Amino acid sequence: MKIGVLSDTHGTVPKQVYDFFMDCDELWHAGDLGVGVLDELKKFKPVVAVYGNMDGYDVRGIIPETQFFTRENHKILMTHIGGHPKRFEAKILHAIESLKPNIFVCGHSHILRIMYDAAHEMLCINPGAAGRSGFHKVSTLVRFSLDEQPHDLEILDFPKFESLI
Repeated sequence: MKIGVLSDTHGTVPKQVYDFFMDCDELWHAGDLGVGVLDELKKFKPVVAVYGNMDGYDVRGIIPETQFFTRENHKILMTHIGGHPKRFEAKILHAIESLKPNIFVCGHSHILRIMYDAAHEMLCINPGAAGRSGFHKVSTLVRFSLDEQPHDLEILDFPKFESLI
């Protein structure tokens, strides 16, 4: 299974999504989608998403704050504001300790960060920000293959103001 991961689109779907995620089976969006983004992405690929702090009730009414699901025998925990190893949000740390995910995905920081958390035996993925809003200068997308282990992780970065069709 091939997975595409993105976050913080803030109402825009970068044109790069369509090429970079073309071979992906599913997209995971870690929040701050913005109006219309979920509908647009669902026309392209199946999507698992969570809402972010900037999403309004139109988005919050149709997707949850946190998702816990299984793919290829891996337990995935996804939320928008989660932190990173040794600096997880308290609520998320409790969920990590009780649910024991293999993969943790979050957004919010607009900073691409992918690391393994040995203490919790899980891969942590923050795909950075794919949209135009925010302090980041470069937009980022992440994709990887998932079977017995996550592998072949790839990152696409591009200037954020070149991200619209």
